[in-house]
Amino acid sequence: MFSLDELEAAAEPVHRQVPASPQLRWPLLDEATGARVIVKHENHNPTGAFKVRGGVTFVEWLRRTHPDSPGIVTATRGNHGQSQARAAVAAGLRAVVYVPEGNSPEKNAAMRAWGADLRVHGTDFDTAREEAFRVAEAEGLTIVPPFHRELVRGVATYAWELLSAEPGIETLYVPIGCGSGICGCIAARDALGHRAEIVGVVSENAACAQLSVAAGRPVETNSAATFADGMAVRVPVPEALAIYGRGAARIVDVSDGLIAEAVRLYWTATHNAAEGAGAAPLAALLKEREAMAGREVAVILCGGNIDADRMATVLTGGTPAP
Repeated sequence: MFSLDELEAAAEPVHRQVPASPQLRWPLLDEATGARVIVKHENHNPTGAFKVRGGVTFVEWLRRTHPDSPGIVTATRGNHGQSQARAAVAAGLRAVVYVPEGNSPEKNAAMRAWGADLRVHGTDFDTAREEAFRVAEAEGLTIVPPFHRELVRGVATYAWELLSAEPGIETLYVPIGCGSGICGCIAARDALGHRAEIVGVVSENAACAQLSVAAGRPVETNSAATFADGMAVRVPVPEALAIYGRGAARIVDVSDGLIAEAVRLYWTATHNAAEGAGAAPLAALLKEREAMAGREVAVILCGGNIDADRMATVLTGGTPAP
């Protein structure tokens, strides 16, 4: 997708607002998985998630190419919306953000705090997304789709940081929602000429990406009922599928129970809070621990924005309801 020069150019504006996130080794994770594990801590970013990077590059692109746009409208389960609201409002633009009913109260509060005009519509992300596209035309706002070249170029800077610093990584696990994260990892891997295989991770209850790769075409699911809301997508993004369908070594599905186990492990081994999607890569490594024994493995802790009640459920041994 990008040349190395294009990724380095993206890192410049990103790093003016978002310091490079740490990639750390935790010996208790090595003990639990049998692998040599590196964690890329995107949970340490402003807004607590990797999406903040794409907000920087998208809004910079918008102001450069559409200087008369009064603002943006988008749909989200939380982290993307925080990213876009933060960047748009800082640039003096409106930020209208659609979320589905029952969305995370804490993520909703954070989006409002970043200045979003938050609107609730529909029962899931994909329904909220359809409404955002309709409102963009009606209100004269620029739609921020779930997948866009400038979003991916910003997001790819975390993989550029990680793979530049760690040439020995053999396998990299990354979650899939709409696909910007895994496509950014593939883009950075290819631009750097790195050897890492990239493994996508989905919830077994929101497996449209896995089903689509297996079928060789977009496959929608009837529901996406997982507490890992960052992966709760029913409809794959065709542009993203075209990239991870070719560039990922495989797509692994994990249960909500195993994701909850990974959230607990992150807490006990590193004292980092991980949201469901953030813990999913570690869950996939736990699932594949026999095959990964002794290997140099990286996992993306893509976000730490888990609601307090869900974290309490996890830490007392339970699995949160979707």
